[in-house]
Amino acid sequence: MAARRTRRKKVEAASVGLEPAAMAASEPDPELEAAAQRVVDADGAVLGRYRDPLGGRGLVLAALPVDRVEPTPFQRDLSEAHAKRLADVIERVGIFLDPLVAVPAPAGAGAPFWTPNGLHRLTALRRLGARSVTVLLCPDPALAYRILALNTEKAHNVRERALEALRMARGLAEADPSRPEGEYALELEEGALVTLGFAYETKGRFAGGAWAPALRASDGWIEGPIADALRIREAHARRLLALDERVGEIVAELRERGLESPYLRNFVVARLRPFRRRGQAAPPVDALLDHMERKAASFDASKVRSDQLARSAGSPAGDE
Repeated sequence: MAARRTRRKKVEAASVGLEPAAMAASEPDPELEAAAQRVVDADGAVLGRYRDPLGGRGLVLAALPVDRVEPTPFQRDLSEAHAKRLADVIERVGIFLDPLVAVPAPAGAGAPFWTPNGLHRLTALRRLGARSVTVLLCPDPALAYRILALNTEKAHNVRERALEALRMARGLAEADPSRPEGEYALELEEGALVTLGFAYETKGRFAGGAWAPALRASDGWIEGPIADALRIREAHARRLLALDERVGEIVAELRERGLESPYLRNFVVARLRPFRRRGQAAPPVDALLDHMERKAASFDASKVRSDQLARSAGSPAGDE
C-alpha cells in the first residue's frame, strides 16, 4: 500500500534550526575538510564553508571546472527548448546566480562530482563556453537520490517522475542489490512510479497519467531486495502495457460511435478498476491487474452512453 501522508505539526515561528552565527562552519569537521580537499584535487576552489540552517549539515560553496561536474544518470531527460532558453537568458543577464547542488560521484564515474538537479544549468553554461560553475557541495552522496523529493518548484509530470524513479532505483540496486526496496521510500517517493517507469521506457507515449491513480492505491513497496523488486515491477509493467493496448482499442470503438472527449482513456480505465467502498483497502497490484484484465477483455463499448461520459470526472491523460 502507498504510504499515507501525515499532516505536519504547526511549529512556532523562528523556533527551529541554527541561529545565523551558528551557521558559520568554524569548528573542525573531517567530512567537510575531505570534501574541500576533493574540490582542490579537481582543480576547483573552495569559496566558503557553512552549516545548513535546519539540520546543521556541513556544506561547501565551491567553484569547479565545468568538465568536473556531470548530471546524475537517473534524472529527467534534457529538454532542448529549456536548455536553449536558459542559455539565452543567462547570456542576456550576464550573470550566473543559481549554484548547482553537487555531491561526490561514485568511483568509476566520468567526473569527480555529480549534480542531481543541475542538468539544464550545466548544459547552458557549457553551451555558453563557461570555464567554471559554482556549486553547493554536500559531502553525503545519498543526497543524489533524494533530490526528487526536494524538487517542488517545477512539478515533474508523470513521465518525468517515473523515468527518474526507475533510473534511480537501478542505481540504488547496483550499489546494494540486497537492500529492501521499502528502505528507499524517501528516494523513490512511490513504488508505482518505478513500475510506470518501465512502461514509459518501452512506450514513450504511454498514457501513465490515466493509470497512475489505480497503481498508487495498490502498487506499494515490494518486500525483499530491491533487485528482485525491479524484476517484479518490470513484469507488472508488461501487463500494464498489454492492458493499455486493449484500452486503446476500446477508445477507438467509442470514437467510432461518435463519443469524443479528452477524458476517454481515463473514463475507460476508471471503468476497469474494481469498485471499493469508502474506507475499503485497495487490492494488491496483482489482484488489481487480474481484475482489470478480465474487465478489459469483456468490455462492451456499445453499452457506454454519452451521459455516462459527460458525468465522468478526472483529468485527461495529456501530462506526459
